Amino acid sequence: MKALILSGGAGTRLRPLTHTSAKQLLPVANKPIIFYGIEAIAAAGVKDFAIIVGDTAEDVMREVGDGSRWGVNISYIKQEAPLGLAHAVKISRDFIKDDSFIMFLGDNLLKEGIPEFVSKFNKNKPNALILLTKVPNPEQFGVAELDASGKVKKLVEKPKNPKTDLALVGIYLFDRNIFKAVDAITPSRRGELEITDAIQWLVDNGYKVEPHMVSGWWKDTGKPEDLIEANRLVLGMIQSSIAGVVDGRSSMSGKVVLGKGSEVVSSTIKGPVTIGDNCKISGSTIGPFVSIGHNGSVLNCRIENSIIMEDCSVSGVKKKISASILGKGVKITGASGSHGFVVGDRSEISLV
Repeated sequence: MKALILSGGAGTRLRPLTHTSAKQLLPVANKPIIFYGIEAIAAAGVKDFAIIVGDTAEDVMREVGDGSRWGVNISYIKQEAPLGLAHAVKISRDFIKDDSFIMFLGDNLLKEGIPEFVSKFNKNKPNALILLTKVPNPEQFGVAELDASGKVKKLVEKPKNPKTDLALVGIYLFDRNIFKAVDAITPSRRGELEITDAIQWLVDNGYKVEPHMVSGWWKDTGKPEDLIEANRLVLGMIQSSIAGVVDGRSSMSGKVVLGKGSEVVSSTIKGPVTIGDNCKISGSTIGPFVSIGHNGSVLNCRIENSIIMEDCSVSGVKKKISASILGKGVKITGASGSHGFVVGDRSEISLV
């Protein structure tokens, strides 16, 4: 079995953060989102990966590398434009050859991992295995309809009036017959080759498409609020690790990760919180549900439920910062009031 991870797309719903970074490289609990997918697939025993890349190819290739840190082999396939998930499959034919494969959307997170699904696929040998979960907003996803016996009957991409609340999770397992499907379909009204249409072709032509209900949480991190929620969910699973220094005037509770060279002075840390290397936290209350990237500085602030990326400096904000995302190298100083931000890389804000 091989793995195909999709890391193209413009990430327009996450701007301004994605003006300067691929959305799959945005951090959740101080780790790029795409790393979680690679780790999950590697844990299932898969060794050969290809990553579909677009305009942010150089960033993704530089950050991910050749896969050696995970003990896998990673190559890259350039998609000239975001022409759909089925198009990504189509251009991967030379890599996949006749093997079965996992297709994993690089901005998705799945709590329970994927070994169970790989095992089920290998045991039952369907032509496709799709993962489903109930969502409150099915019109924003591919939606599945099942018949009375639980078999897949129909798939619709982002329906205006969805007939079910069963969304397709961005993780699929296919055998080589998916290439017949992607060759047979035509672009949708969006101008894309939809993976839902390809899977529907398999259903309509008598191939075995097996559904599997996801029991744990799943997050598609396509919007700022989704990214913050994913950060909360992942932080809830961390284990405490203190490599930095905490002075006697500080207190810590809950699960906390404190990186090498970091210092906490006269502060309160309420886990779950993860703080990267070489950070300085002074006179502040941090948490719960906060991640602070490497080389961060927080002075006399209250921060909760937020993502603070590397090289950020936040000081003198009198009321709490909550439900915020600060891009790399952001600097915020001053003022009272309660604040929420989504700030792109290397911005400066002075509050008065």
